[in-house]
Amino acid sequence: MADHPATTPAYPVGLRLTGRRTVVLGGGQVAQRRLPALIAAGAAITLVSPTATPSVEAMADAGELTWERRPYTPGDLATAWYALIATDDPEANTAASAEAEAHRVWCVRADDADAATALTPATGRSEGVTVAVLTTDLQGRDPRRTAAIRDAVVEGLRDGTLVAPHQRTRTPGVALVGGGPGDPDLITVRGRRLLAEADVVIADRLGPRDLLDELPPHVEVIDAAKIPYGRYMAQEAINNALIEHAKQGKSVVRLKGGDPFVFGRGMEEAIALEAEGIPYTVVPGISSSISVPGAAGIPVTHRGVAHEFTVVSGHVAPDDERSLVDWPALAASRGTLVVLMGVDKIGAIARTLMAHGKPAETPVALVQEGTTAAQRRVDATLATVAETVVAESVKPPAVIVIGDVVKVGPEHRA
Repeated sequence: MADHPATTPAYPVGLRLTGRRTVVLGGGQVAQRRLPALIAAGAAITLVSPTATPSVEAMADAGELTWERRPYTPGDLATAWYALIATDDPEANTAASAEAEAHRVWCVRADDADAATALTPATGRSEGVTVAVLTTDLQGRDPRRTAAIRDAVVEGLRDGTLVAPHQRTRTPGVALVGGGPGDPDLITVRGRRLLAEADVVIADRLGPRDLLDELPPHVEVIDAAKIPYGRYMAQEAINNALIEHAKQGKSVVRLKGGDPFVFGRGMEEAIALEAEGIPYTVVPGISSSISVPGAAGIPVTHRGVAHEFTVVSGHVAPDDERSLVDWPALAASRGTLVVLMGVDKIGAIARTLMAHGKPAETPVALVQEGTTAAQRRVDATLATVAETVVAESVKPPAVIVIGDVVKVGPEHRA
């Protein structure tokens, strides 16, 4: 076998394995981690191993690879283009590595990287770009450092911080982006990337405001609450602003709190854009209906307590003719009730639920400014929640949770 000094840095190269025979020896955890990338590369994979993890076995059952259920035997690598050696038998690994060398097959060896002819880099992908990181100092190789560098580069590509201004990509049309419940770290990777590409951002007051400070100076930020409405209703004015900027050829992001389609009027905006022939994309967001209770230690479901949860809008009172909520049915439900936009109507909501049979002692939690540094939780019952909101000066935005799940957190257990 040729000498491969540990002090010699590896030469980085990308292998095109589509349709080419690739042999994997061993069906354990190493194979489980490496096989998905080989499958994605289109390699014609032969797995040689007496046993395999359930995940690897599922890949074989799905026809993504051919599994020969036996140990390694000489000759297995003779016609391979690439090999991954990852058995738990050191002697078999050494013999297979020697065979790969003899047949000039590039191979990675899991148990002794310096004894093989190839190294597996820490890889990541973002929007058509593959990042592969190799350590140049092989004697001081630290996989954790390599992975950390990979993660930093990929994150930079995803959020746009590593893209030079003249290379900035643009997505034409409008992106309806769910910004999550408030914490800027809870926006999706795609949402953050689209913000980095935007020419115009039309933002709700409930969106993650801290993200707006990260935008380049040339980006026009429009507060949706301050759009001059004129003779239009507020939503019509917002629709018009989206259409106007998109028709100017700009990349527009409509940044909303939570998810665009959970009381966010996202579909109204999508319909308006569709009518004007403007391309748009929808980026789902983490809904405050689930994330905010979770951040406050409240599960919306819990084994033995609640097998369902219902999310309702409380922006109109139960006795308002515009209300579409079946309050009597909710009063009879044993599940969790999550009310959004209901702080100023919670007294009427509580009275209606109790009038239709919901026990007065039913626990209620109000979580104000959930997931942000200003988050606070106020507990009450249906009987006391109206006076509690006033006494504690609870202000929107707040998520209201009604049900026994309010009391299942560790701090409420005896």
